[in-house]
Amino acid sequence: MLSVPKQLEILKRGTVTIHSEKELADKLARGKPLRIKLGVDPTSPDIHLGHAVGLRKLRQFQELGHHIVLIIGDFTALIGDPSGRSSTRPALMYDQVMANADTYTEQAFLVLDKSKTEVVFNGSWFKEMNFLDVIKLNSRVTLNQMMQREDFKNRFGQCHEIRLHEIQYPIMQGWDSVVVRADVEIGGSDQLFNILVGRDLQKEEGMEPQVCMTLPLLEGLDGVKKMSKSLGNYVGLTDEPKEMFGKLMSIADEMMAKYYLLVLGETMDAAMHPMEAKKQLAAKCVAVYHGEAAAKECRDDWDLRFSKRDLAHAELPEVTLPERKDVLGVVLHAFTTLESPISGGDARRLIQQGSIQLNGEKLNDPKAEPAWNAGDVLKLDPVSKRPIGRRGE
Repeated sequence: MLSVPKQLEILKRGTVTIHSEKELADKLARGKPLRIKLGVDPTSPDIHLGHAVGLRKLRQFQELGHHIVLIIGDFTALIGDPSGRSSTRPALMYDQVMANADTYTEQAFLVLDKSKTEVVFNGSWFKEMNFLDVIKLNSRVTLNQMMQREDFKNRFGQCHEIRLHEIQYPIMQGWDSVVVRADVEIGGSDQLFNILVGRDLQKEEGMEPQVCMTLPLLEGLDGVKKMSKSLGNYVGLTDEPKEMFGKLMSIADEMMAKYYLLVLGETMDAAMHPMEAKKQLAAKCVAVYHGEAAAKECRDDWDLRFSKRDLAHAELPEVTLPERKDVLGVVLHAFTTLESPISGGDARRLIQQGSIQLNGEKLNDPKAEPAWNAGDVLKLDPVSKRPIGRRGE
């Protein structure tokens, strides 16, 4: 293993909190592999780059010689993590959770070394508990503690309901740490409360408490809200290469440094031109999940479409001209045709800010009716999460 200072230098990179760094240093100083825990709830079938932030930190621990325990929350997923939620999550059926778990584990190994990863399901211990066991576990945590959570506190203050089963979630996550004897637990910055519950339960069991390591939440392609499939602002690990490349080319310039750090584990070269930096980010990300050849093909295709303006040789989707011939009507129709519908307000904003082009010329007036001709190229802003030129007919 590397020296403790060197390991700390690597592991601290990109973290929000480490509680505590001294405890982590002491654990590392023993020279033995630590048990590093990450729990994931398979509430959907796909993993996106936001999920991969934690997986990449696990991979760093893995490469430093530590033991990874990936907990698939088949039972916690039935509750749904209330962290950051202003309302109760919709309930999932167990069969749906287990179907999602199959793809979760498969996709997790796009980042993790499968041969060095222990995968466990928390249902394997929770399903063995009887009601008396549940009562005893609940007796270890007070309602006062639960109400210190910002999300519960806010919901209570705003007279929004808090279902009793939601209060079980931090307790269950904490008990996971006891069962797997975690030395370190990794989670998003919204997971700190849950991870601290794990520390408390470990102490009660006479165990050395785990170190809490939290990571930043990755904003989605909109640059505002946390990456989420339900919000449509995500980049999936199994997205097709060109789709992944195009989505990443749509992120705002001010988000690139964070994406470099959290998605690639690199520091962006501040001297690099923003467009080149974005192309490198997109290409490197595609290379991680699809290989170098796919990354090169995506970049070459992008340059052909947009940088070199050689659109005559690019394969562009075609759309027919709708009855409504004004710019706003055609733009809305084009987005809908490509199954990326947007609101009239968003379309109008894109037009007025100069993000829509016809044969290289900006269309700034939503009410204008230019002469639309077959073979024209309509370039849309990548609000659809995939920047594409379109031929009008």
